[in-house]
Amino acid sequence: MKKQYIIPIFVPHLGCPNDCIFCNQKSISGQKNQVTYDEVKKIIEDHLKYIKPDSKVEIAFFGGSFTAIEEEKQNELLEAAYEYVKAKKVESIRISTRPDCIDKKTLKRLKKYKVKTIELGVQSANDYILQRSGRGHSFNDVKKASKLIRFYRFRLGHQMMVGLPESTKLDEINTAKQLIKLKPKMMRIYPVLVIKGTKLEKEYNEGKYKALTLVQAVETCKELVKLFAKKNIEVIRIGLQPTEDITFPGQEQSEVVAGPFHPAFRQLVESGIWYDVIVEKIKQLNTKVKEVVVTVNPQDVNNVIGQRRENIGNLRDVYDVDLIVKTDDKIKQGKSKIEITKVYGDFAKDSR
Repeated sequence: MKKQYIIPIFVPHLGCPNDCIFCNQKSISGQKNQVTYDEVKKIIEDHLKYIKPDSKVEIAFFGGSFTAIEEEKQNELLEAAYEYVKAKKVESIRISTRPDCIDKKTLKRLKKYKVKTIELGVQSANDYILQRSGRGHSFNDVKKASKLIRFYRFRLGHQMMVGLPESTKLDEINTAKQLIKLKPKMMRIYPVLVIKGTKLEKEYNEGKYKALTLVQAVETCKELVKLFAKKNIEVIRIGLQPTEDITFPGQEQSEVVAGPFHPAFRQLVESGIWYDVIVEKIKQLNTKVKEVVVTVNPQDVNNVIGQRRENIGNLRDVYDVDLIVKTDDKIKQGKSKIEITKVYGDFAKDSR
């Protein structure tokens, strides 16, 4: 299988008609200046130097509302990227945009440039929460745009947020269920961080908004990931990408005022899911388990063990169970073989 590479090009706040309560794109993307035709080419060239020729490469325009940019500027950026598609150095182009900035004319134009994937910033399926967050669109816009994107045979992606003002865990689970009905191929899940220079920072400082704790965010994201996994929808990102600006609150240069930031947020979520699976297996037995062996694909070992061996420690502290992790290349990633190898009756016999 060819290795997949994404060449990211950030267009912070370019074209966005709204100022969402949580958003400061220049901080979130780490990009301070707008890009030009020549800069797009330079970014692509710099990445291609380190990518093997037989790789699957996609150019991705992130950070703004791409199809809300004036058409001339869109075409300028797309032309620069499209040169590499024509030269067969790059397979396709991906864009990120708003659901209320999609129509038939736009989609036909994007087809010309070999855009393959369109990600929509959905954030919530609750119209009140969208309004409260200053999104400037409704969930009906999401439904219309998603159907059009799929009709024109683009690959559809959705982005949702956890912890928006007045949003509850139930709202977020409902958002996931509503998005599943629209049949996206991929998802991004972003817990809300309070970023400097945003309206949300003002609300946070005034006590009108309370940020999620790390534990709360992980627990909600676990439920969302499980819902998407059941429908074979790939979750391609959980949590914002750490940068010099996006790091722990209180650190020098950090733009994050508060919220559930963690540089390995995805691992916390996936490790938590594995922990729940193991505990559920233990609870199914009408006996006191002493030792459990979990055999997984080598790619899953770190998540089963947990960050800083947290799952091993928690199983020992909470259930007095020893976790042993083994690997088997034949087991598919995400799957496992769980065996109870010692119970306390056996342990007692061995001690005699």
